[in-house]
Amino acid sequence: MPSKKALIRRPSPRLAEGLVTHVEREKVDVELAQGQWETYAETLRTHGWETVEVDPADDCPDSVFVEDTVVMYRNVALIARSGAESRRDETLGVEEAVARLGCSVNWIWEPGTLDGGDVLKIGDTIYVGRGGRTNAAGVQQVRAAFEPLGARVVAVPVSKVLHLKSAVTALPDGTVIGHIPKVDRPSLFPRFLSVPEEAGSHVVLLGGPHVLISAGAPKTAELLADLGHEPVVVDISEFEKLEGCVTCLSVRLRELYA
Repeated sequence: MPSKKALIRRPSPRLAEGLVTHVEREKVDVELAQGQWETYAETLRTHGWETVEVDPADDCPDSVFVEDTVVMYRNVALIARSGAESRRDETLGVEEAVARLGCSVNWIWEPGTLDGGDVLKIGDTIYVGRGGRTNAAGVQQVRAAFEPLGARVVAVPVSKVLHLKSAVTALPDGTVIGHIPKVDRPSLFPRFLSVPEEAGSHVVLLGGPHVLISAGAPKTAELLADLGHEPVVVDISEFEKLEGCVTCLSVRLRELYA
């Protein structure tokens, strides 16, 4: 059977020092963030996900955003190499975690850069955002890693937000959703649904009709419910101050087989 494992990583005590690029810096309540992270992790478990906790990286303020460190396709883990040099040490514990799970481990090499948040997978199509954290060489290396396995890699320009998945994610039926003012080229996606809030651009597919969504997007949650989905709402306000979203806080491994 397909797996339902999710890599997560506890917030660093230095979380408030995390990078911001497209938003004004706000004060982050680290204690509140810790509680929000615990609730996020418990919500995953409630919906049948086995959480696998990566070793903490307390000296890395952004390390809670574990999605940026690795891209999974089938049983292959591609270790990222962030365009933000200060984030590159975050991959060390993740390499160990995916290796323990039996993944085939590959790496992005210099001069390539890639953040996992720039990668959106819909079936065998892999959209890769080309923007501030991911360069052309990084996109080429994603192609080299995954196209031999049957993937189709599509490069997408990203200029208005930090990562591709800061702008768009996808519903269970493959429809891409995003807040139009933050999406560079919605026409690149075969099916696109505009949502009314920026925070509504981000969902995690929990299984069946359930989609994890931020409490900061009540109108989008109502829209998705009207379309037959079942929104599961979590408050991640402290992480949103650092350009984080519901996808950033975990890496979902759906294709590991026992």
